[in-house]
Amino acid sequence: QVQLVESGGGLVQAGGSLSLSCAASGSVNRIDTWRWYRQAPGNQRELVASVTTGGSMTYLDSVKGRFTISRDNAKNTVTLQMDSLKPEDTGIYSCNVHWAFLLTTREYWGQGIQVTVSS
Repeated sequence: QVQLVESGGGLVQAGGSLSLSCAASGSVNRIDTWRWYRQAPGNQRELVASVTTGGSMTYLDSVKGRFTISRDNAKNTVTLQMDSLKPEDTGIYSCNVHWAFLLTTREYWGQGIQVTVSS
């Protein structure tokens, strides 16, 4: 069982910055992948960024160079630093973790937080 608590959303003007954090508790020792998803009204959910325990990072093409995902293993926290925000970045952002032990895998989701970028 893993619980995820997200923080850091809000309203910002285009060109501004926001930082989202996701703190995990519970059976955190078996998390191998942290992800941030987002969903804008009328659109399907898309993967924004991910980071693995091994340090491999991936980004949605449209956010490369603007967003940075990082993890603090000691604090069981992942952060998404979002710079040069655009109105197209508006949406509900959700933290997701992949959990694995032997042949058992699970996924856990945070509650979702709103990010709104005005023009």
